Amino acid sequence: MASSPCGDGNFDCGLQIQTRSVEQTLIPLVSQITTLINHKDKLKKTEKTLRAVQRVGQAVSVAVGRFVVVGEAIAAENEDLKDEMGLACFEARRAGTAIAQLTDVSSLEQCEGDGRSTVFSDRTGMVKAARMLLSSVTKVLVLADCIVIKQIISSRNKVLVTLEQLERVSTFQEFVQIFSQFGNEMVEFAHLTGDRQNDLKDEKKRARMAAARAVLEKCTMMLLTASKTCLRHPDCESARINKEAVFQRMRLALEQVIEIVTDTRSGGEARALPVSIYAGIKDFKVKVEGLRDSLYCVSCEAVAAQLEALMEKTEDFTDSAYTSHEQRETIIQLCQITRQETKQLINTWRHAQSLKAKEATDEMELSILKTCQSVSDLRRELHRVAVGRATELLKLHSDHLVLQALKASGGDGNLEAVADYAGTLNEHKEQLVETCRLLCHISGTEPLEITCIHAEETFRVIGPQIISAAQTLALHPTSKIAKENLDVFCEAWESQLCDIAILLKEINDVFEGRRGDKKTYLSLPRPGKHSANLKTVKAAKLDAEEQTTIAKLGLELCLLTSDVDSEVERWDEQDHEMVRLCQIISSMAYSMYLFTRGEGLLKTTLDLFHQAEVRQHSFSLIGFLIESVRSLLDEDRILILSETEKLSDACQQLQVCAKTPVQGKSAIFQKVDSSIQNTKGILTVVVYLLPICYKLIRKCKSECSCVASPQHWREKQLNTTVSEETLNGNGSNGFGVKSLEQHMASLTFLESK
Repeated sequence: MASSPCGDGNFDCGLQIQTRSVEQTLIPLVSQITTLINHKDKLKKTEKTLRAVQRVGQAVSVAVGRFVVVGEAIAAENEDLKDEMGLACFEARRAGTAIAQLTDVSSLEQCEGDGRSTVFSDRTGMVKAARMLLSSVTKVLVLADCIVIKQIISSRNKVLVTLEQLERVSTFQEFVQIFSQFGNEMVEFAHLTGDRQNDLKDEKKRARMAAARAVLEKCTMMLLTASKTCLRHPDCESARINKEAVFQRMRLALEQVIEIVTDTRSGGEARALPVSIYAGIKDFKVKVEGLRDSLYCVSCEAVAAQLEALMEKTEDFTDSAYTSHEQRETIIQLCQITRQETKQLINTWRHAQSLKAKEATDEMELSILKTCQSVSDLRRELHRVAVGRATELLKLHSDHLVLQALKASGGDGNLEAVADYAGTLNEHKEQLVETCRLLCHISGTEPLEITCIHAEETFRVIGPQIISAAQTLALHPTSKIAKENLDVFCEAWESQLCDIAILLKEINDVFEGRRGDKKTYLSLPRPGKHSANLKTVKAAKLDAEEQTTIAKLGLELCLLTSDVDSEVERWDEQDHEMVRLCQIISSMAYSMYLFTRGEGLLKTTLDLFHQAEVRQHSFSLIGFLIESVRSLLDEDRILILSETEKLSDACQQLQVCAKTPVQGKSAIFQKVDSSIQNTKGILTVVVYLLPICYKLIRKCKSECSCVASPQHWREKQLNTTVSEETLNGNGSNGFGVKSLEQHMASLTFLESK
């Protein structure tokens, strides 16, 4: 929306478009206006042409009329924006009427005889009307978007007030009453911020919003158990520290959400990410390769200084106590080679400048290639070191022995043992914090850098919280609520380790040039103490031969997930409901593939079966497809419904298989095999359906000749009703509400603990 469709000047209404929904709503209008304005001056005025021009003009006018009705209704409901919105609607209606008059060419000769203007005779008038229409419609949309922002701010304010009340409660009865209200308010806030996160155009803002919402999701459970522990043990200092840390972290996350949606900072300063090594190398190579076009675009001193700043950042790797001697030597050697090649480049560069050369000499071209190659080799080695370190740590901590030891020591009331294991956990925390910092250096995109920073902050905060929770349990070893509190904080630590595993995959994808812009879905169902299926089958480990067989199946599954991701990347609308559902299904299947390699979230066959059982996203996709085919032609509808039936059968078979209890190693192996085979069946149908649906959607768009339905747009933008799915904890925008409700149910047992 940076330029006018008429091509003579910039379209700028002084309003910045922050969200994709506003932008997507404007695109059809821009397309129609472009059609009217960019006609050939000597276009033949055939009857077919006249009918086409008039049809487009009428479509624009009618659509604007419907749109303005919605805008006026919004203005009536929001007194503070009534005047501004009313004026924008008036201008839009006037511009729409002008366009309708200019395109009324049904009797062109009579119009010209009467001196009336048409789109053929008054191109300037059409351009003026188009500008007014685009400006006024954009203003209506942005003003409506301001209402959404106000709703988020209002929801945040309600959460803050209730949060303060929760922090001051002194009785169990008061806590139960206020926390119930708090839970409902968090559901509403989750709904609003989830929609906003998906709608934001800026990838960095989306990543920051995802990080803030992840904090709120985990802290909601922590707040519940930490508060209950304080109420049960009001004189316990470690319990108080534990509780205060949770409240403080929630306030910071709430503040970050508001900073993102309002595009402001509390202190007025702009938040800038620290320059990573990857970004530094990328910028350095751009400057060096830019010398081919101009020898005088940058100074030799600036390039040399940039290289030294880059070399200084590599000290985060070489100064680390966890970097091996061989790795340190390799990094230092590559840095030295890069310095030498850059020095040689600068010498040849200066020589070319002394000769008043207009372009890079052959000698300089060779130096450019060598310099870029050396810095690329350095980046590759740093990537190998950081990813290798993270992989080793994930394997080292996969058994969670320190957390188990802290739980056992706390349960035994052994404060001395808790202190010893707390020291070990602190060491692990420092290792993970430093590893996240190294991953940030090589992550490859700013959204992934933000995710790395979020992971670093999470480990830095949760480590001490686990220790204070363990100390509380050691002081009160018979307290069930203190034990539950420690469990919740340990689960948050384990959950963050799982998120690091997913983050590693995304970083590798970027490094290898695969799926760099793919959204990360961290909403995989994670087996836990609330799972209903945990007692239906005993967890089992497969032997080497069985693992080999399953590994082959897993590889086929992995290939199918890659096919799904490749098809999804072709879609213009990455926030489309079908894209979202297919990506989640693909991510869940990928976690099953990781299981076949002994990696990822799923550690045992029991975890795998639970993952297979929870397939609500597959059934959501089926419902979406059935609903979508109603407007299709018979041939297309029959094809989609046929594939949907196959998808439904595969989903049902998978769920039946997952829920069927089995005994014995052979039966468990067969169940694993069937679960993966059925998942492959689901993905096969998804891979087949994606390109078909993509073509049908593009076909429908090309046939559409007016602005998107204002009713549909309004529902998408301003609907604040919390869906039943979200309330049940099944929505992708929730804060783990289902688990929250289960914890709420346990509140009544507080006094007996």
